[in-house]
Amino acid sequence: MSASGAKPGSSWWGSAWTEALEALSLDPARLARGRTYASEGNVGAISVAPGRIVTYVRGSRPRPYRTEIRLRALDDEDWERFLATAAANPAHIAALLDKDMPHSLVDSAAEAGVDLLPAPGDLVPSCSCPDRGHPCKHAAALCYETARLLDADPFVLLLMRGRAERDLLDDLARRNAALSVREKPAPPPFPGVPAAAALGPRTLPPLPGPLPVPPHPGHACGAYPGTRGAPDPLTLDLLVTDAAARAHTLLTSGTDPVATLTPWQDAVRLAAAQPGSGLTAATRTLYAALARATGRTPTDLARAVAAWQQGGPTGLSVLETPWDPPAGPFDRARPALAAAGLPRLRPHRNRLGDAERGIQLRLGQDDRWYPYESDPGTDDWWPTGTPDRDPVDALTALLDT
Repeated sequence: MSASGAKPGSSWWGSAWTEALEALSLDPARLARGRTYASEGNVGAISVAPGRIVTYVRGSRPRPYRTEIRLRALDDEDWERFLATAAANPAHIAALLDKDMPHSLVDSAAEAGVDLLPAPGDLVPSCSCPDRGHPCKHAAALCYETARLLDADPFVLLLMRGRAERDLLDDLARRNAALSVREKPAPPPFPGVPAAAALGPRTLPPLPGPLPVPPHPGHACGAYPGTRGAPDPLTLDLLVTDAAARAHTLLTSGTDPVATLTPWQDAVRLAAAQPGSGLTAATRTLYAALARATGRTPTDLARAVAAWQQGGPTGLSVLETPWDPPAGPFDRARPALAAAGLPRLRPHRNRLGDAERGIQLRLGQDDRWYPYESDPGTDDWWPTGTPDRDPVDALTALLDT
């Protein structure tokens, strides 16, 4: 999930990140466009791994672009010098535990020959878009969104440099314990407690109250293993992000709207939430996995996603379940279409269509007309456009596409 909220670079280390980006650019207009893309939520879920960050950025075209920023990972000798510098000062460890990156730690590490923050030229962007800018606006948007992640958690930078938060803290804890043993005298022997006192009945204090619900769902910003046979990393990121959003909704409202969906509806919902409509490598992998799990084909899933994006669960029902509407709106639709000079459509159950022209309107249970199209003379109907309560407007919009 992408970050949002405060201006990117509100921390000093986040500012250093954006300064490295802006020093890289030769076109301030691309940077401004990238900052706008980031603030408008065009940046998808960010996957962070040692040496790189990857996401998909929506631009002016329907298909999002795969965007990547590479940054050199530190080697084992660099990490040894950095960890020794951090463990030598307890204040540095306390600051890291508080999600803070103190100037003194970065300066001390630099004196030891370890540069944590990127300097101008250290960031290497790449993007699947045709823009040859360096960086393009999509890579700039990823950089600005990454600055928000860094503001909230400096361990994101350390992960990009090659080490995960848990591994770093465990190593620092071991080094700090070793320093404490060498520097502090052994404590006096513990006097002990009588067994009768230790095992006697006692009243436990009440459990603490529940923690407050955070204002927003959490987001995944870790690296997933690329082991053979393991799920695709970006698919895992999508599922983790969706689970966090569902958990947050359940905590705040007490209900889970997804719980009422069938496995097929939930698979369509998950696929529809992914940008790209199955056109990118990541979404093709996701579509194949969801289709296989539900006994459908990727084409079935793609058609259902189009229906879901057109009208949610009702749109999917319109695609899959014909019904017999009562007299009223359906019977008035054909004269209204004829009066507007539109093609005459033949009725069948809740549908009005012309197979030779490849156009069709379907009446949903919500009294809205859902436009469909097919190659002329075939029976391969796909949801197209936006449903409308007025069949004339719905058909006019379909004919104009």
